[in-house]
Amino acid sequence: MPPWPLDLGLTLGPLRRGPGDPTFRATPDGAFWRTCRTPEGPGTLRITASGGAVEAEAWGSGADWLLDRLPVLLGERDDPDAFTPRHRLLALTRRRLPGLRLVRTGLVMESLVPSILEQKVTTDEAYRAWRLLVRRYGDPAPGAPAALRLSVVPEPRTWALVPSWEWHRAGVDGKRSATVLRAVRVAPRLEEAAGMAPEDARRRLELVPGIGPWTSAETVQRSNGAPDAVTTGDYHLPGIVGHALAGRRDADDAEMLELLEPYAGQRHRAARLILLSGRTPPRRAPRMTPRDIAPL
Repeated sequence: MPPWPLDLGLTLGPLRRGPGDPTFRATPDGAFWRTCRTPEGPGTLRITASGGAVEAEAWGSGADWLLDRLPVLLGERDDPDAFTPRHRLLALTRRRLPGLRLVRTGLVMESLVPSILEQKVTTDEAYRAWRLLVRRYGDPAPGAPAALRLSVVPEPRTWALVPSWEWHRAGVDGKRSATVLRAVRVAPRLEEAAGMAPEDARRRLELVPGIGPWTSAETVQRSNGAPDAVTTGDYHLPGIVGHALAGRRDADDAEMLELLEPYAGQRHRAARLILLSGRTPPRRAPRMTPRDIAPL
């Protein structure tokens, strides 16, 4: 039983890359399934919570690694009390969602690759690419029921061998696929970033051409549980933060960072609470139409 309030859905939610993510599934019985490629090998983790108690089972050669690090994954090293809300919306949302903890996987590549795929495209495009590529090149998830259709993310060497036409078929342009290939070539060095301070981890990741502040923030938020790694360069987030905190739906990155400055050290947590508050600006235009590069 964790000695802190815990909402599994809120805490693990950022690890899910769309409703068809082959590495993550929430089932009707309240269980959360997650597959990983750990330093010990592939593993599948099933987590449930009932009556304040958390139970977990794991399978595969990475099972012990996953179970040993379960408390850290679920927020053992997170410190929500370091956050002081200075806006009514944040105070109310925090009070309404006491079980939110910042997830910390201790694994870099499993978050870095999908973050690269999400660069400058719609989420639907990125989720589709992730789903297609992991199902085609990932390994079967040890211990998982076949009906869940779970797969373990490909190992770096497998990513490096994906043919150019398969990237194209998945809708991934050459710039993003080239960035993935550069990253997987130095995967061991990038995985070391999970044990670094978040800012040092981000600098390590950004040494790879094609990985900038947006991608590094999205990665270390998950791999390192980084409470201050606010995402800049996002199409929607500045307007959402600006609308929620100051009624400025056209805010840019500079304005967003100004509004989040009172939460220095906890800016990512503040942004997550804003996103979970439901206080988003009304849509003014149709959704961006996803591109289809496959016929090109």
